[in-house]
Amino acid sequence: MKFSLLSRPISLPLAALAATVALGAPQAGAQNFFDILFGGGNRAPRQQQGEFPPAPVQKKRAPVAAAKISAPSYYTYKTDAMVTVDFAKLIAGTQSVSLEPSLAGTAFREALAGLDAFDLVAEKDIAKGLLDYYTANPDFIWVTGQTANSRAEEAIRTLSDAASHGLMPADYAVSVPPAAYALDDTVGRMKTLIRFEMAMSARVLRYVHDAQGGRIDPNRISGYYDFAAKPLDMAGVLKSLSQSNDARALLEAFHPQNPEYKALRVELEALKASEENDIVVDAKLLLKPGETSPELPKLLHLIARDLDDEMGGEFGETLARLGSSEIYTPELVPVIEAVQKRAGLKADGVVGPRTVATLAGTSKADRLDKVVVALEQLRWLPSELGSPRVFINQPAYTASYIDGGTEKLKMRTVIGKTSNQTSFFQDEIEQVDYNPYWGVPQSIIVNEMLPRLRNDPSYLDRAGYEVTDSRGQRIPSSAINWGQYGSKVPYSVRQAPSEANALGELKILFPNKHAIYMHDTPQKALFDRDNRAFSHGCIRLADPRGMAAAVLGTDVDHIAAKLKQGHSFEKVTRKIPVYVAYFTAWPDLDGKVEYFGDVYDRDARLKDAMARTDAARAPSI
Repeated sequence: MKFSLLSRPISLPLAALAATVALGAPQAGAQNFFDILFGGGNRAPRQQQGEFPPAPVQKKRAPVAAAKISAPSYYTYKTDAMVTVDFAKLIAGTQSVSLEPSLAGTAFREALAGLDAFDLVAEKDIAKGLLDYYTANPDFIWVTGQTANSRAEEAIRTLSDAASHGLMPADYAVSVPPAAYALDDTVGRMKTLIRFEMAMSARVLRYVHDAQGGRIDPNRISGYYDFAAKPLDMAGVLKSLSQSNDARALLEAFHPQNPEYKALRVELEALKASEENDIVVDAKLLLKPGETSPELPKLLHLIARDLDDEMGGEFGETLARLGSSEIYTPELVPVIEAVQKRAGLKADGVVGPRTVATLAGTSKADRLDKVVVALEQLRWLPSELGSPRVFINQPAYTASYIDGGTEKLKMRTVIGKTSNQTSFFQDEIEQVDYNPYWGVPQSIIVNEMLPRLRNDPSYLDRAGYEVTDSRGQRIPSSAINWGQYGSKVPYSVRQAPSEANALGELKILFPNKHAIYMHDTPQKALFDRDNRAFSHGCIRLADPRGMAAAVLGTDVDHIAAKLKQGHSFEKVTRKIPVYVAYFTAWPDLDGKVEYFGDVYDRDARLKDAMARTDAARAPSI
């Protein structure tokens, strides 16, 4: 994300507005919020004589219909194209290659005729990799003499263990030639072996592809995903395998090598071996005092089952008497509040998904799904996550600074609301801005400012916002005929530094096309909520000074001193990757896996993509 940091100062918004926002007004509708943030129309005009250059005379144009800038969408997942490998090209290619007889793979060349009418189905890039490799290297990898060799046995054991990585063993299944065969049927035996050779290489390449970058291309799921492709030299993989004495180690090395991936694999195996929860509560339950739900007795039973001495002495009698009640009576409210307080949740007495998750956890099936999804998503990221790094996990509403295997800093965050979701991507931190300007995104100008500007063109002037044209020239908002613009507004809008600035006192930049960054906020009260999806997509930090100090390699006193100096910025001189991630299952640095709600319902979309991939791969041979 790149900003034009214009230098002309303007007056700061009224202190009253700053106080109102900083105190954290209750969540209101979008229009009410922007009345608070941008100005409600009751302010005196802010521009003084001579503050603006003469406004250009605008041609009168007919008003255009109101328009919206749409958020990224979710797509119907399209799987990799599957093709039947054209072995005719391989036969022709190997015949045209001139090699020394000792290296030419005579048995291999003689066996090629057995590929006639062999319908091996593979992804297009894998089919090409097969032909490229065997055209240049016409010899067996997986066959020695008249049987599958030890390299093939090692590789098959690895492919068969795919489930331990959350992969589907059926995607990599290969029929191994039987050890026994008719000695007088050499032609038939070689036909079987050459077909096994090609199937084995095709499935090994699929396994390597999936291990390195995942079965799913996340960018085909949604515009909210943004990941660079992980190139794979298919022919090079086969060449390495042909020369390797440890096929298993070579194949395993393509999986992520970070501790988080290993912890998730351990969790997957533990879940498979565990028994199902005996009590399963609706994960989306929302129950307020006075309401009725058949799920309530299940929760009360769980509370009673896990009572300690303190809770038992205070609430044991109440639970014994009302443990079967489906009515959330006033007597039960203190019980729920005590449980919430003990778990570090807001003790409001309302039973919601976070309270349910705390008491009942998630079912074994749900946890298995979340771990499999997490393993897949980790394959989209680098094998080594890097140190130091910043890791933002949206479903957990947390941001962490990790260095040398230690979580040096962890804080609460606010992420995008469901209509303005935060994207899932990785980047590199570049800069900290102190007392920042807020360059208002075009989506907010069009979707949320423009409807009001059509009727009240001067309200940006009153609210202390700068409007500039494409040349960077300041223009009074009141001088613009906003009604002539739809989804394309040829002006930039920014909010000057102040206590009421939407970005608070600092922002941490990692330029990206999604215009997402970390920043402070005047709305501190939102950090006290359990569900913290309220932003327009950026990451609001509960401790922005702490995070700024961490990425700059300094202390909070340095940050405080820079803030006193007014608007400025400071470059981050180290390479610090930042992961704006989305994991509903994620291990802490001790390896304990925690589970979180799927705030954007993305897991279901990924599972659908996996199912479509399974279906596309089903006709393997």
